[in-house]
Amino acid sequence: MRMIRANPSYAAGMVVYLVFVCWLLAGWGGPQVTTFVSSVGFVAFSGLTCGCAVWAARAGRGSIRIGWLAIAVGFLGWVIGGLVWAYHQVILGVAPPFPSVADVGFLALPVAVAVVWVLRTATGRMSAVRQLLDGTVIASALFLLVWVSVLNEVFTDNRLDPVRTALTAIYPIAALTMVTMSILVLSAVPPGRRYILGLVTAGLVAIAMGDLTALYMKLQDAYPGSPFPVISKVTGLLMIAAGAVMSATVKRRQEADDHRPLPTTIMWLPYAPMPFAVAAAVAHLWPDAGIRPVLLGSAILVIAALIRQLTVLVENRRLLDEVAMHAFRDPLTGLANRLLFTDRLDHAIELQHRDGRPVAVLSLDLDDFKLVNDNLGHHCGDALLREIAGRLVRSVPPGHTVARLGGDEFAIILEAGPEGPEDIADRVMRAFDDAFQLDGEDVYIHPSIGLVAAPGLAEPPIDTEELLKRADVAMYVAKRSGVGGIQMFVPGMQIGDVDTAPAWGDSGQIRLPPVSEIRLLGELRRVVDGGDLRLAYQPQISLATGDIVGVEALVRWPHPDLGVLTPNQFLPLIRRNGLMGAVTDLVLEQAARDAAAWYRPGIREVPVAINLFAPSFNDATLPERIGAVLAGHGLPPEAVTIEITEHYLLANVRQARNVIEQLRRAGFRVSIDDFGSGYATMSYLRDLPIDELKLDRNFVAPMLQNPRAAAIVHSVIKLTHTLGITSVAEGVEDAETAELLRGYGCTVAQGNYFAEPVFTTALQAQLDVTTRRAAPPSAV
Repeated sequence: MRMIRANPSYAAGMVVYLVFVCWLLAGWGGPQVTTFVSSVGFVAFSGLTCGCAVWAARAGRGSIRIGWLAIAVGFLGWVIGGLVWAYHQVILGVAPPFPSVADVGFLALPVAVAVVWVLRTATGRMSAVRQLLDGTVIASALFLLVWVSVLNEVFTDNRLDPVRTALTAIYPIAALTMVTMSILVLSAVPPGRRYILGLVTAGLVAIAMGDLTALYMKLQDAYPGSPFPVISKVTGLLMIAAGAVMSATVKRRQEADDHRPLPTTIMWLPYAPMPFAVAAAVAHLWPDAGIRPVLLGSAILVIAALIRQLTVLVENRRLLDEVAMHAFRDPLTGLANRLLFTDRLDHAIELQHRDGRPVAVLSLDLDDFKLVNDNLGHHCGDALLREIAGRLVRSVPPGHTVARLGGDEFAIILEAGPEGPEDIADRVMRAFDDAFQLDGEDVYIHPSIGLVAAPGLAEPPIDTEELLKRADVAMYVAKRSGVGGIQMFVPGMQIGDVDTAPAWGDSGQIRLPPVSEIRLLGELRRVVDGGDLRLAYQPQISLATGDIVGVEALVRWPHPDLGVLTPNQFLPLIRRNGLMGAVTDLVLEQAARDAAAWYRPGIREVPVAINLFAPSFNDATLPERIGAVLAGHGLPPEAVTIEITEHYLLANVRQARNVIEQLRRAGFRVSIDDFGSGYATMSYLRDLPIDELKLDRNFVAPMLQNPRAAAIVHSVIKLTHTLGITSVAEGVEDAETAELLRGYGCTVAQGNYFAEPVFTTALQAQLDVTTRRAAPPSAV
């Protein structure tokens, strides 16, 4: 039906076939017209099947091409035989002589089927022995059926001489041989082509039934007026033609499960004729009362042995399924393991190389999974992996492969489908939004995801190993960025593209007792969702005037048991658990709300500096989002300075540059935070249009004791003068450092020497001390 819907020509062929069948059954136009239609139609359908077989041979390779060529030659013999038959019946108006050239043509098909059988895929001694035994069982059962139905009468018909008897017996024997060999081939082909060979086998069975029906009716003197033999043969021809068309047009995919045990139906196939053969033998010999006891005993013995054999087959199949499960499935989660995943990816890439079918790979690694094992126990870790496997399978459309490659590492093969890889990756990430219940605890675990798409046909092809390597590189870049999330592989990306130093440092990260650390992850999620984080503000001081010319927003978590936690105590957990986006939105909203209380254009212009994680600058909607938040509180863009955390890689510098230019055109100032501490220190100055540079405290703090540090700071400050940007020194803790920076020409400084971070109320009190207008800093 799918073929008919896909191509109108199939529907036209079905209409012609149905008209042909109805014509023969109804006998329209009388015997002569019906004979003409039967003969011409038989030749036409034989020619159609021959042409389809040639098409399949041209599209195939290796043994498949040879097999279809042999079948094409066999049906070419049918065309020749049909033409000879039609010439005698339609032109001469007499029955063809027997034997004749037509019989030679008709018998070419069994020879072709024998060639296909020789090309069967079974290999090895045991496989050959199995096929020999299967062939013996099938042939013996079919021979009993054929003998009882027609052959017995052929050899006992006194009207036939020995030569004609032998020639007449060739047809049922050839039909028996064709069916036997086709079943053997069907039981040996890979699953990907089994449906095609199934159609061909069904077609050969229909042809064999037509031959046997014709012979039976001929022996009963009823053949000339019956259309059933021709209808049966033409039906078989169309089945084989359909199989050829499928072989030529359907894109073959040799599944990774080709090495699975044979399906149960295929294993039972050789035994299918046996019950019918036993029933036919019993019916044939039943009139002889003397042998009935022996006959019944033999029949019961054969049937019992058959049932016993089928029972063993079912049990063996169950055991083989278990072996296959252990060989190609992860025992803990039931997902595909690395062996099956790699095999399927091999075939997906093979298809991609051949016809450009898209394929992508997701590589997932869980963040903080070791924390679960260490604090809750390995039984909770195993339960978590099983639950994650279920969520992944539910997040991915059917037809894609989800695998566990080992430990807490998962991977997904994404092939052609209505959804793009990015959409599926987003849905996979969202599957981790809800907490996992482990021993009564709400545990939030998020993955770092690497996504890579195989290159198109216009690009150099890559193999499975290289595609997996790229997915892993993207995943590690996502993981080492500190925020996890999804990272798309871009050419030239390397694992070392991300500095491993955390932006706020792990040295001060709070250490909690077991289970409490897991609980902290759950509490973090609830705090972020509830907007319960607070902002403290550290003033930024003009070294020339001593005025407050800006403030930096710093996140604080007022914890009910642990007190007020600072960024170095909880932000690493927020990054690793994929909460940076939610925290960024929360900080923007709170900072804008707080700044609206003190910022007065033309009176007190003290901007607030908000630190954004570098990947945020790859979002083209960032300027609109920030602008909408400020507009909601009546603030101009000049009220905010956007800081880039310099520790981490900007995955797309060109996109980031466009976003920064949009921010600056809108009136925002852009600053590089922690300059000198992370990735691409100098390249940011070269590639990004920034307004301000903040020197990292690790260079500022040791200036008095370390001349090299002082020289670096001095050089960077002079560089900012050359570039026309503002310099800000972080971490100023004493008057001597402040004075040295002032001598170097530094514009702005911040640190505990000037003022510690304070909450909004205290900040407003500091700002109210002076009525002087604090102008935004400018380059010196």
